[in-house]
Amino acid sequence: MLNNMELFERGLAKLGEIDGAQGDAVMDALADIAPDLGRYIVSFGFGEIYRRPALDKRERELLTLGLLAAQGGCEKQLKVHIHAALNVGISREEIVEAFIHCVPYLGFPKALNAVFAAKEVFAEA
Repeated sequence: MLNNMELFERGLAKLGEIDGAQGDAVMDALADIAPDLGRYIVSFGFGEIYRRPALDKRERELLTLGLLAAQGGCEKQLKVHIHAALNVGISREEIVEAFIHCVPYLGFPKALNAVFAAKEVFAEA
């Protein structure tokens, strides 16, 4: 069993691999208000969950995009994961197609919100 520091270090490495600079930006944004939340995200989310072997990085990011789109109201986090999806080799076309695939399950409003978030991220690149 890994201790908290080992999980955090392992999580930081995975976060950098997946999110690149976007992960650092999230951590920096939390530093002055909720640094513990940042540590939980890194240790649990990336130190444990993202390192599980059954899904690869692309599969995890596509799944994450669909889940965030399904929740709605998560556009800031969705943008971070759109950046991550691009970072792990998912194309713009695949990202848009994933959101189009959401339409029959989520409805047009949530799919549109996700596509518009992607449009903003693509414009930044």
